[in-house]
Amino acid sequence: MRTEIATLGEFGLIEHLTDKLPVVNDSTIKGVGDDAAVIDNKDEQTLVTTDMLLEGVHFDLTYFPLKHLGYKAAMINFSDIYAMNGFPKQITVSLGISKRFSVEDIDELYSGIRTACEEHKVDIVGGDTTSSINGLVISITCIGSVKADEIVNRSGAQEGELICVSGDFGAAYAGLQLLEREKMVFQSQAREAAEKNNAVLAEEEIQPDFTGKEYLLERQLKPIARRDVIELLRKANLRPTSMIDVSDGLSGDLLHLCEDSQVGCRIYEEHIPIDYLTAVQAEQFNMNLTTFALNGGEDYELLFTLPISAHAQIAEIDGIKPIGHITKKELGSFLVTRDGQEFPIQAQGHVSGAEIANN
Repeated sequence: MRTEIATLGEFGLIEHLTDKLPVVNDSTIKGVGDDAAVIDNKDEQTLVTTDMLLEGVHFDLTYFPLKHLGYKAAMINFSDIYAMNGFPKQITVSLGISKRFSVEDIDELYSGIRTACEEHKVDIVGGDTTSSINGLVISITCIGSVKADEIVNRSGAQEGELICVSGDFGAAYAGLQLLEREKMVFQSQAREAAEKNNAVLAEEEIQPDFTGKEYLLERQLKPIARRDVIELLRKANLRPTSMIDVSDGLSGDLLHLCEDSQVGCRIYEEHIPIDYLTAVQAEQFNMNLTTFALNGGEDYELLFTLPISAHAQIAEIDGIKPIGHITKKELGSFLVTRDGQEFPIQAQGHVSGAEIANN
């Protein structure tokens, strides 16, 4: 069954999507239903971040399920708040929707957003909808909070400190490459089937086999913002001196941190955490594994610095690993390879699936 959005209208759609939204944060005084939300953070600082995702630029609905897209759109905002050592509390969701989408489609998108909010204890407190002539547009603003003396910026790294990361790198990019490859195969085979007037073949037999690749796909389609890392660091009484979330690639975001802190760095190739499946996929694509890890992007892990005295404590926390150290700015930022050579770290920039398809 397909329900046209026009049958509900803009306000009807908003009411449909936000009906009976739960409120889980004490700071949410007034959520959906008035001209503006009311938020009371009392003795805490307010953190605000916004991300906009455009169909054809940031995502490709050929292989991106709407529920996963909604989940990811929320998670990437939560990740920015965690990178400030805070916790997300509320979001507003604004959508630009073209006529090809039904109410059921938007329900699916919203279900992903709500799932992410439930997992991270975030309230949906407002937003907007409008028509779009160029596909789907998603804009989410996230509001978080943190005590004034616990805020962590990108600008606090000092010479001699450890550079640490959570998780592993390159898997999201490997997943993206897999999806793009299978999309091209599907399109090619579908054209061949259409030329033979065999629509059944196109629908039933052109199915990609991702067996054993689930982790790579999940890292691309369903990333998880690292609330657990912030909680682990607080439990260990460790506060990073600087921090950033890795969305544009490890190399690019490390350079952002170094630039804002006015420092240099040395990271070691052998210490960069990379999942086995990522390594296998890089080999199959005949691509350099370290390039995968440094420049792939969309990992949404946390990159942060800690005093050298925290080394023993970090070693006891699963999923967090030192990969290098901070140096003086004049010494530059370099990757030290396994054979001891030094190469300048360069930011190549993340490329989305839609951008790959358009190149």
